[in-house]
Amino acid sequence: HGTKGEIFVWPLTDHPESTFVSGVVLYLGDKNGDLPTDPPTLRIEASRAYRRGFLVRFEGIQDRNGMEGLLGRYAMRSIDQIEELEEGETFYHDLIGMEVVTVEGQRVGEVIEIYELKPADLLEIRGSERDFMIPYIAEVIQSVDVAENRIVLDPPPGLLEA
Repeated sequence: HGTKGEIFVWPLTDHPESTFVSGVVLYLGDKNGDLPTDPPTLRIEASRAYRRGFLVRFEGIQDRNGMEGLLGRYAMRSIDQIEELEEGETFYHDLIGMEVVTVEGQRVGEVIEIYELKPADLLEIRGSERDFMIPYIAEVIQSVDVAENRIVLDPPPGLLEA
């Protein structure tokens, strides 16, 4: 797609329709999703839906040579440009590092990764003795408190057993 000045972008947002539009500024991270202290910016010139992602043309990048430095890297919006969350919603990046406890107060561990899967996303929890995979569903997750950095779950029998 580089011949038309477009690059394929795999969206990791729940709202791609408001992210991949003309004029939106994205910050270029590395291949791990980390941002440098003063990240380069990319302004979207045009985009169009393509397969399960978008073909995006950025201002100032006209050909494959200009795109080579973008391949495999993350492009992120500033948090102040993102739509406000609805009641009960949480950004996934806020879950990383949260303490996980049961409704009885027993510490399970800490969220170390999130896997977006079907039929349910999974939280990888690092416990003191082993790691757990917990489905991120209302039947298991009782509450998420960003201010307290805590997730409370009510695990069904056997979920936390070795």
